[in-house]
Amino acid sequence: MSTSLERYTDRFEQYADRYPRVVDVVLVLALMGCATLGSNLTLPGADPPDQDGTAIVLMGVSCLALLKYRTHPRTAVVVTAVCTVIAISLGYLLTPLLLGPVMAALYWLATLTDRKTTRVFGVTTMAALMVAAAISDSMDRVSLVLRTVGPFFWLLLPLAAGNMTRLRRAYLASVQARAEHAERTREEEARLRVTEERMRIARELHDVVAHHMALANAQAGTAAHLALSNPQQTKKILTDLTGTTSSALRELKATLGLLRQNDDPAAASLEPSPGLARLPELVSACASVGLTVTVTTAGEPRPLSPGVDLTAFRIVQEALTNVTKHAAADAAHVRIAYAGSRLLITVSNDGPGTTDTTDTTDTTGTMGRTDAAEAVPSRGFGVMGMRERAHTIGGELRAGPRPEGGFEVTTALPLQPSAPQAAPHAAPETAPQAAVAATDVPAGGEES
Repeated sequence: MSTSLERYTDRFEQYADRYPRVVDVVLVLALMGCATLGSNLTLPGADPPDQDGTAIVLMGVSCLALLKYRTHPRTAVVVTAVCTVIAISLGYLLTPLLLGPVMAALYWLATLTDRKTTRVFGVTTMAALMVAAAISDSMDRVSLVLRTVGPFFWLLLPLAAGNMTRLRRAYLASVQARAEHAERTREEEARLRVTEERMRIARELHDVVAHHMALANAQAGTAAHLALSNPQQTKKILTDLTGTTSSALRELKATLGLLRQNDDPAAASLEPSPGLARLPELVSACASVGLTVTVTTAGEPRPLSPGVDLTAFRIVQEALTNVTKHAAADAAHVRIAYAGSRLLITVSNDGPGTTDTTDTTDTTGTMGRTDAAEAVPSRGFGVMGMRERAHTIGGELRAGPRPEGGFEVTTALPLQPSAPQAAPHAAPETAPQAAVAATDVPAGGEES
């Protein structure tokens, strides 16, 4: 029953919002008819008042005032209350029909205004009508209690109904506002997730393509240089080049294959994510282009989570790629230390040093050192990608020149991934306590 009533109420409100003036005129005419009928009622055995036309005029004025209830609800209450008090003072019987206009005015007052205004005007109107009913000659045969209690309850009804309507409208408005806010939040969250996924894919593709293509380019250049003077070495390099390109295609296929997978947890990945277990393969690939890489491990090795293992491997891979492309060095050193709850990784090389150098960590983001006068800003994304990877799992990364010459990339990763830290550009970075700050800067080249 309540559901049907609410449905009809909603329909009426929708029609009233669409045709407000028509609804107002119909209601005023209905209230005019009720008030006119109420002015003709009397108690049994009592004579009607002599002023037959006066009540119609008074009720007509009060009903006309109701036409302005949307813009002047207080004025409508005052006018209807004054007209009703005058009619009661003239001897007309106080009935719900005669109270129709003032009851409607009180309802709209409670609907359109705040609680304080409703309380002030409502109490004043009720007091005036109760006093008028108490001193009216038309109700001499009725006890004083009934003469005062009746108008009180009749006028209390529209105030309560109007207050409920106002609260219901406020509730619906708040629900709609929350729904709109939730919709905006969902859209913003979806955009944020899409952006994060694009960044993750960009990092993966960069690590795969840049590393293998840099090695392939170096191998091809070395093979071309040794083609006439050392055919055996050239053949070996070309064989390694085939393995490099095959590995690149395999990792690229695995990365793109993950993008095509559905959300079925039973779906198997095309290839396990790379980790530190593949360091020997990485060292062998670097050796094929003339870069000797030594790997040392300190502390007791502990199992790593997939995210930390992948991040550690990608950072080492990118650092060695930058050494291959930009550093004038024949050897690089990778040190992996398990210290407490952190995994410390240092990748350094012994390239030549200069007396006047510029740390261009944020502008170049590559391994190398260059004179201040010749420092050329790079447009690469290698160091930026490494730093993003480290911060994603709650780690830290620094890159820059070593005081004794050469260059170093140092990162400290948690053994278990934690909440991401603030973006690296939001505040100055804090290097791991045991690490030395360093930057990969190409000698006049660009970062991968």
